[in-house]
Amino acid sequence: MAVRVLPEFLINQIAAGEVVERPASVVKELVENALDAGADQIVIDVVDGGRTLISVIDNGAGMTRDDLARAVTRHATSKLPDDDLLNINFMGFRGEALPSIASVSDMTIDTCNGVDLNGWQIDCNTYEIRPSDWQTGTRIRVKNLFAKTPARLKFLRGDRAEMMSVLEVVKRLAMARPDVGFVLNNKWRFVKDEGLLNRIESVMGQDVVGRMLDLNVQSGSTIGMNLSGFVSEPTLRRASSVDQYLFVNGRPVKDKVLVGALRAAYMDVMHAREFPLCALYLNLPTNAVDVNVSPAKTEVHFLEPTHVRSFIIKSLRDRLAQTMVPQVQKNNLAVSPVESKHFANPTRFDFGIKTDSFKVCDKPIATQFGNFQDVRPIVRQVFPDSVGQNPVQQETEVFEPPLGRVVGQVGNKYIIAYKDNNMVIVDQHAAHERITYEKLRTHKIKTQPLLSPIVIDMREEDVMAVISVADELKQSGLALDSFGDTAVAIFEKPADWDLDWGAVLRSVAEEVRENGHSSQLNEKLHLKLANWACHHSVRAGQKLDLLQMDTLLRDIEKTERAGQCNHGRPVYKFIPISEIDSWFERL
Repeated sequence: MAVRVLPEFLINQIAAGEVVERPASVVKELVENALDAGADQIVIDVVDGGRTLISVIDNGAGMTRDDLARAVTRHATSKLPDDDLLNINFMGFRGEALPSIASVSDMTIDTCNGVDLNGWQIDCNTYEIRPSDWQTGTRIRVKNLFAKTPARLKFLRGDRAEMMSVLEVVKRLAMARPDVGFVLNNKWRFVKDEGLLNRIESVMGQDVVGRMLDLNVQSGSTIGMNLSGFVSEPTLRRASSVDQYLFVNGRPVKDKVLVGALRAAYMDVMHAREFPLCALYLNLPTNAVDVNVSPAKTEVHFLEPTHVRSFIIKSLRDRLAQTMVPQVQKNNLAVSPVESKHFANPTRFDFGIKTDSFKVCDKPIATQFGNFQDVRPIVRQVFPDSVGQNPVQQETEVFEPPLGRVVGQVGNKYIIAYKDNNMVIVDQHAAHERITYEKLRTHKIKTQPLLSPIVIDMREEDVMAVISVADELKQSGLALDSFGDTAVAIFEKPADWDLDWGAVLRSVAEEVRENGHSSQLNEKLHLKLANWACHHSVRAGQKLDLLQMDTLLRDIEKTERAGQCNHGRPVYKFIPISEIDSWFERL
């Protein structure tokens, strides 16, 4: 069969198949062009999910007549001034979007650069350019999408589903540029210069207010990475990854390295089937990342993916691990010497003892929910050095810890405390479970050297995949090396771990081949520690006395990731007294 060059219209339609998958793809390409043109206000209108009409209007720089003529030809771009594909600082750069869209629709462009006496319009069916009364920026109207390729048209989903995909694209671009205003169908509005936190609330919903943790970390490596943005508290989560917004050098991406790092960072504070919310912005030198990977420009390749992943995991873990104590100390609250000493080094008690045998000052402490007595006399018993001080002075100097002062226990499950006009409810099991888990994490993994190595036969590609992450596996207590081309030998393993190591390593290999990394052993270690912590902590239904409850609260205040147990359940909840007043119509 003879070799021939395909006609231009067919080349454009093939390119359109890569770039223009659905109406949302068209919106993405056109809005990215508007952003690259310097627009700070973009108006998008979509009719019938994008089938009938897609209109994008911006107030960017606009084009001259000659630029407009070149813009609809293949591989024409204004975004590679030095022809360096490793130094890309724009959203778009391929020069395929406009001719590809034009090949599968009826497209017209109106533009004005503010210098010419008039604007210009091009009809992409005839490529005729004529004067226009358009006065500023650019308007692109895409009608009858895929009408020229009906086989593609029948694969589109319903109008509502396509509209939701368009909205998701606009949200991601709005998150990428909080300094730009976006309006979609005159219904969804994102205000110009509203700030990142306000933009997050506009995009993700009002339930994120006050529950996002800020982040701004600079790496110490030679790459020079910076990670900034916001992540959700572990108790704020979604059933899917819909509210995970990840950006590399300002570009929205869906990258396996970033997604895997985010999952690993939340592994011991959130259930595996739940997802945190985030708006994370990773900035690094352009020569350390390749954005020229896919036609849709949603994937990237990192020069050093392992360093990027470890930097993100450490940054997020450090932020999630911040305890309550430093936050309170920043407020410069008055602390009495006695209570300061107790707060810094609280007394350790065995929470497994019988509560009726535990006494303070030879008197049992009431712990039943029905006995809501004033706790200040009991506090003086707990801190005997304060006896004899002026009671009024005592109240003004007393330290108010983050979770407040213990009042009692409800149902032998929940500790009730009071703090700054808030009732604080603490799940005693979840609190002690987190404390126990964090203590276990500080211990070095006990390993068992093997007199005879465990040899596991594997495919050659699986051996290469496992050996590529041998250093990571070593950190989890598993020392191994290749045993020829088609086998792996384990020389040391975590003590008391009776696992099917063949199945484990084959699963590791599959994950490495798919994602470039593996968290299999880390997840198994987390599960083992979590189960041990769960079975060796204060149980729901266990009666505690006041001093035990107070010690538990003081300990959780100093514990990392204290807001939730290692299964992701909340540890404590603040209920404003004003909210309780509303229950009883005390308005």
